Amino acid sequence: MENVLRPLIVVGGAVVLTLLIGWVTDLLLRKADGRHRETPLWGLLRRARIPYQLVLCAALLRGSYDQAALLEQHRVGVGRILTLVLIGSVAWLVIQIAAAVVETSYTRYARAHRDAARVRRVRTQVSLIMRVVAAVVGVVAVAAMLLTFPAMRAAGASLLASAGILGIVAGVAAQSTLANLFAGLQIAFGDMVRLGDTVVVDGEWGTVEEITLTFLTVRTWDERRITMPVSYFTSKPFENWSRGTAQMTGVVYWHVDHTAPVEAMREKLREILRECPAWDGREQGLAVTDSTPTTMQVRAMMTAKDADDVWTVRVAVRERMIRWLIEEHPYALPRVNTADAVRPPLGG
Repeated sequence: MENVLRPLIVVGGAVVLTLLIGWVTDLLLRKADGRHRETPLWGLLRRARIPYQLVLCAALLRGSYDQAALLEQHRVGVGRILTLVLIGSVAWLVIQIAAAVVETSYTRYARAHRDAARVRRVRTQVSLIMRVVAAVVGVVAVAAMLLTFPAMRAAGASLLASAGILGIVAGVAAQSTLANLFAGLQIAFGDMVRLGDTVVVDGEWGTVEEITLTFLTVRTWDERRITMPVSYFTSKPFENWSRGTAQMTGVVYWHVDHTAPVEAMREKLREILRECPAWDGREQGLAVTDSTPTTMQVRAMMTAKDADDVWTVRVAVRERMIRWLIEEHPYALPRVNTADAVRPPLGG
């Protein structure tokens, strides 16, 4: 009877104690979250309750397993499994706590600063920092797991002796990966490109949707995703329309006949912009910028608060001006001269 009750008491007690401590901790976090609405830290820490309970349960079982007298012929194997679970759950818990602290710091910063560009820059840095933390904690956890095996500890000396050669070989083999890794850190802290920036790369216009340590994803206007290594942004030129300020100036060109009423077009441009919500009211203008034997080039200039609005206002101005010319001044549209050439007068 004792052989049955002892394992049940030990294992069941560990599970019940884990659930009880987890419930009390979660209750305290909920109360703290209710009292401190100004910070999301306590609510974010509640996300770590699963790894927290795993750590508690694994630690209790690991410490009391010898008294359970359960599967004694497999005591070493079960103990090692519990140790591996404990190491893995501790790493998971550390990552969750770090994510909660970093996310809280970012939230406070975003609330205190209204500059969208600075907030996006910090968001980019925070995302990459969390990826680095997760990678470091993961590597340390895997190393700790390997050291629990005696064979791995015995092979440690030979591994250290060959570490120099292996490091050189790995560095050469992973040259491209390491270049992308350092490029990712350079982008995060060099403020070259941020999450949410509007960029033009390889002729494609889009918004930076994701930045990792090795690649960057741009979401184009037609919902496509372009994924490219981050080293592209440190080695090749690209357009960043969100750099500095989001305000932009857009231009629209028309080719019209030389008889086109330029002054009336200026007045029509003012009317179109006044009726266009995407125009921010800062600047506007229309001028003749070039001419050919058959047409002249007219350029309209207008401003908007960001890249999306400047696209909207350009489309509206282009469409409404052409419609107005067709309806009110059709003679101003480009024409192809089909008349016979006039012969020059005969000399003499």
